[in-house]
Amino acid sequence: MSLEGKRILIAKPGLDGHDVGAKVIALALRDAGADVIYTGLRKSPDYIARVAVDEDVDAVGLSMLSGSHNEIVSETLLQLKELDASDIKIFVGGTIPKDDHAGLIAAGVSGIYTSDMAITDVLKEIELELRNA
Repeated sequence: MSLEGKRILIAKPGLDGHDVGAKVIALALRDAGADVIYTGLRKSPDYIARVAVDEDVDAVGLSMLSGSHNEIVSETLLQLKELDASDIKIFVGGTIPKDDHAGLIAAGVSGIYTSDMAITDVLKEIELELRNA
């Protein structure tokens, strides 16, 4: 498994201050060969989109536990579209209820990863998403 040459932004949007999962994924992506940029806590969708464009990333991973994932994903996708960067893949991780998965995928999310998934499975799926981009 290799994400060599891929640039991935890991972002922690909203008011949630728990970032252990985001850091675990960031380190796992790095160990798989990706160049990883981490935004830190409590970033706005506008900020995340601007950093994604400035850093010329292939994908943005949004880590969310606050329950505001639908709104944050919609706003992040809108901000990317306004920056003419709709081609950047978005994946989400955290506490994402199963009932919300279909709506997030329909909105444009390329992958949804929850805490019950093995890190190796998450990395394999992200690699597939980016290989097919």
